[in-house]
Amino acid sequence: MSSPQPPVKATPASFPSPPGGFAPAPPLSNRRNVELLLLALAAGITTLSLVLVEAAQEQSITWDLAKYGLAYLALFTVAHLGVRRFATYADPLLLPIVALLNGLGLVLIHRLDYFDAQRAENLHQAVPSPDTNNQILWVGLAIVGFIAVLILLRDYRTLARYGYTLGLGGLILLAIPAILPSSNSETNGSKIWIRLPGISFQPGEFAKILLIIFFAAVLVAKRELFTTAGKHIFGMDFPRARDLGPILVAWAVSLAVLVFEKDLGSSLLIFGTVLVMLYIATARVGWLLIGGVLLAAGFVLAYNVFGHVHDRTQTWLDPFDDYYGAGRDISETLFGLATGGIAGTGLGNGRPSEVVQAYKTDYIIAIIGEELGFVGLAAVLVLYLVFIVRGLRTALAVRDSFGKLLAGGLSFTMAIQLFVVVGGVTKLIPLTGLTTPFISYGGSSVLANYILLALLIKISDAARAPAPPKKREPAPIADAPTEMLKKT
Repeated sequence: MSSPQPPVKATPASFPSPPGGFAPAPPLSNRRNVELLLLALAAGITTLSLVLVEAAQEQSITWDLAKYGLAYLALFTVAHLGVRRFATYADPLLLPIVALLNGLGLVLIHRLDYFDAQRAENLHQAVPSPDTNNQILWVGLAIVGFIAVLILLRDYRTLARYGYTLGLGGLILLAIPAILPSSNSETNGSKIWIRLPGISFQPGEFAKILLIIFFAAVLVAKRELFTTAGKHIFGMDFPRARDLGPILVAWAVSLAVLVFEKDLGSSLLIFGTVLVMLYIATARVGWLLIGGVLLAAGFVLAYNVFGHVHDRTQTWLDPFDDYYGAGRDISETLFGLATGGIAGTGLGNGRPSEVVQAYKTDYIIAIIGEELGFVGLAAVLVLYLVFIVRGLRTALAVRDSFGKLLAGGLSFTMAIQLFVVVGGVTKLIPLTGLTTPFISYGGSSVLANYILLALLIKISDAARAPAPPKKREPAPIADAPTEMLKKT
């Protein structure tokens, strides 16, 4: 019986290293397969939800259901391939979260199409064409725009060169509905639309992105102006009076939107986003305090001077006082949320109010609360929260100041819009006309938010991409090692 051999002691020669002396670093994973797996999970949840709606409505599994499922799968497969090719190292969670939210929106719109059809039959009217078909087309167009941004915008920093031009374009888009006749711009008392023969859209959805790019470019170019020491009061640094121009301009624009277009949502969105970007750029609490004072002063001024602001505030304070008038929508919305309770009535089992006309757009959050309950609504809000946090993480990781401000502004505008929408539906703040990103029905919102997503993905790709390898320059002759040459 042979004796066991002693273990071989590892020596440096056992693990040969390359001539440079160090083993090459393992390749950095781009996590695109993780994104693909999460997209498949989102597709499965969306398909199952469509089946539940069909079952709740006592409908058989039809070609329409397969059509919607296959269209959804094809669109987000194309989107994934675009990210894999043109933004290889982008955050793998951003697109799947949007796909799940968008899928939930398609399910809810499909469910509300059944409600529209039943209501039309009860009233002996013609059954309207399903809005789900239109939404699928809008999502397809939005994904085309999404991929176009990924391809054409090779370096997002080039946007800073056109900051002033884009800012002017954003202001023009905001101003156009105010000067158009009410028949071409007004809905539910707010002048937020541009209606032309064959096309209609909300310019404010695109204006917010242009204005964020403008303010990011200005804050980077004029950073010294905003960080110059001013007065030190109560342990906080406040800016100098002559440096308050940008925030005063943003306040004036927001107030003008509120007054002339009667659009409280866009007003809060613009001013809140600018205020947060100023804080990100300077890290001064003083800007937030000054902005808060200006916001309160503007609201008090508008409440006492303009009748529509006064009426909307009174409706918010006591909607049941005018239940059969201006308070009807918010009252019915609160009833729906109360009906849903903790667990909800189930997909397709809710009873949307027939008097609420905008349940596919402004009030779709209330449908989620009724049919999925508090638990389902909280899950949807958590998805948005993860999306916003990943956007802010991108802002922290990217190396350039413009990218940090742009990613931070895009993430916070999503957060502020969600707060305004959910706050209005739950009566936390006065109701506004903003839509729920990626869920609500409508082409303008879907297209603008996919452009926002494309910008975040481009910045994320730049933040997560490995640094280019440094080129080794040949050593100077004087520093070269001496070599012994043999004569042969």
